[in-house]
Amino acid sequence: RRRTHAPPPRHRGPRRRTMLIKEIMTTRVATVSMDDRLSVIKEIFEQAHFRHLLVVEEEELVGVISDRDLLRAISPYLDTDAEMNRDTETLNRRAHQIMSREPITVSPERSLKEAAGLMLEHQISCLPVLENGALVGIVSWKDLLRVMRGWQPV
Repeated sequence: RRRTHAPPPRHRGPRRRTMLIKEIMTTRVATVSMDDRLSVIKEIFEQAHFRHLLVVEEEELVGVISDRDLLRAISPYLDTDAEMNRDTETLNRRAHQIMSREPITVSPERSLKEAAGLMLEHQISCLPVLENGALVGIVSWKDLLRVMRGWQPV
């Protein structure tokens, strides 16, 4: 009898594992409420080294505020010699007045490629991470770049 064997599989190099959002997301997320004043939000951005705040109401994600949203909403004359009362009044506005509503979110089990695709498609710079409706983290374009910086072609 003659035995036939299937040819060995062609070697295409090491198989690259798909990285998931949960591996790179930031789990300590800064949140504000819809009624927080822009003065509070400005102070958080000035003291922290991140660019996004998530707006939560009754433990439910309702919006996102970026540092750019804040800069567009407040007077450019704040903290200058030209500052007037109307300039400081811009700090009394509320989070719900400047936040992006119905934010695009992602699951922690999604791939980084999917996250990057969502960010590019919707022209956004971060994705809140929700698991069963609960906020568990955030991933930003900087997180994706950090991964790419450490990536080595095979």
